[in-house]
Amino acid sequence: MDVILISDMPEPAIKVEKLTKHFGEIVAVDGVSFEVPEGSVVGLLGGNGAGKTTTISMLLGLLTPTSGFVSVLGVDMWKDRYRILSQINFSSPYVDLPKRLTSRENLLVYARLYGLPRPARRVTELADDLAIGDFMERPFGELSSGQKTRVSLAKSLLNEPRLLLLDEPTASLDPDAADWVRGYLGDFRKRHGGTILLASHNMVEVERMCDDVLMMKAGRIVDHNTPTALLARYGRANLEDVFLDIARDRNAGAAATAS
Repeated sequence: MDVILISDMPEPAIKVEKLTKHFGEIVAVDGVSFEVPEGSVVGLLGGNGAGKTTTISMLLGLLTPTSGFVSVLGVDMWKDRYRILSQINFSSPYVDLPKRLTSRENLLVYARLYGLPRPARRVTELADDLAIGDFMERPFGELSSGQKTRVSLAKSLLNEPRLLLLDEPTASLDPDAADWVRGYLGDFRKRHGGTILLASHNMVEVERMCDDVLMMKAGRIVDHNTPTALLARYGRANLEDVFLDIARDRNAGAAATAS
């Protein structure tokens, strides 16, 4: 597959070439190539087992690829990733913080790991911004799922990252809280010019937040474009129907025209 250049912006925050990951006989990611420009918000979509989480893990340097190349913020992640780790962050509701520490203690630990000059002040600022002050002194393990999601999001924003990788950032949140978080992330992007790669099953969220979308299936990118262009290509009114068309091979011809 040719390299997919998302939009026409010149400088990629992420550059991936023929990225592959095998787990024994299982091919989790199969020769994926794409670029994401700095300052954009890109959705990485696909069903369970499509390869999204594995791809994100390789972008973070948590998994070593079987083959291929990953550059993040201009740095080869396998040769020099420690140069830019302080400029990246990640959030997922499926990765717990230490349960016995309070929310504040967790955030202070990460703030110090990122070498922030005034960790306590930064933690307090984020607690106010994200309205999590009411449960900052409670052990993380005692929080509700929605509260954990918000604390994990706060963790991901501590260092004001140039690249923010989000896996289901509004999972377990009620509609009002989820809408507020999406707005906050949009404001964060405008203020800091950061890049966001978003994996989500919430198609309304993707339509609202994303400039472009990468559709994954069986470890490959099978379609890509802006949300509006994908809706037009598949003749659908919403991205959920596009997602289902791709997952169920209901409109293979439309995807073929994107290759």
